[in-house]
Formats: sequence, structure tokens, C-alpha cells
Amino acid sequence: QVQLEESGGGLVQAGGSLRLACAASGRTFSWYSMGWFRQAPGKEREFVSTISRDGESTYYAYFAEGRFTISRDNAKNTVYLQMTSLKPEDTGVYYCAARNGPSGTLYYDYWGQGTQVTVSS
Repeated sequence: QVQLEESGGGLVQAGGSLRLACAASGRTFSWYSMGWFRQAPGKEREFVSTISRDGESTYYAYFAEGRFTISRDNAKNTVYLQMTSLKPEDTGVYYCAARNGPSGTLYYDYWGQGTQVTVSS
């Protein structure tokens, strides 16, 4: 089992930045590739970004490319999502997830409870 806890959400004006963090506990963090997802009100949850187990490989959804940066610190069992140039349409609950295998956009095994991000116009 892996437990995940997100933090760093909040209210920010359009154009601002936020840094989300996800702390993992339980099994060895470096065994898992990690991902960030989000869910806007009234919409399905969608993929945002993923990072490989060693942090060498990353992949972003089209809307995150160039604005968001995913990173991880295996010594601290934490994955981050740095978000810049935020837009009102980035509003939603952001979830981190762990996948026992190569990084990807689907089939994650463990999920956090989410952290709310609200971007005002």
C-alpha cells in the first residue's frame, strides 16, 4: 500500500503560480511512477502530467505543456507540480497518483484525496 497526501492548493489570481506537493508513505517511493490529475466542477478527471520512477522522463497534457513542471525527490518521497501562468480553466481538484510500473496516462494504483486549486479571473 502507498498513501498519498497532496498539499499546496489554494486561491490564486490568473497569471499566478502555485506549487503542489504530494508526500508518499508506505512502500518504496522510487518503485512507482507518479502522476498528477485534475477534476474540474462538472467534468471528468483528466490527466495532467506524469514522471518516471527515476525522474528522468516526464510527459504533459497539451494544456500543461510549457506552463506546468512535474518533478520528484525520491529522498523525500515527494512529487511536485509547479504551475505557472495559471488560468481560470485550471480550477479544479488536483490529485496525485502512483503507478506500479512505467509512467503513463492511465491505470494508476493509488490516489490521494486531492487539493483544491482555484484560479480567479
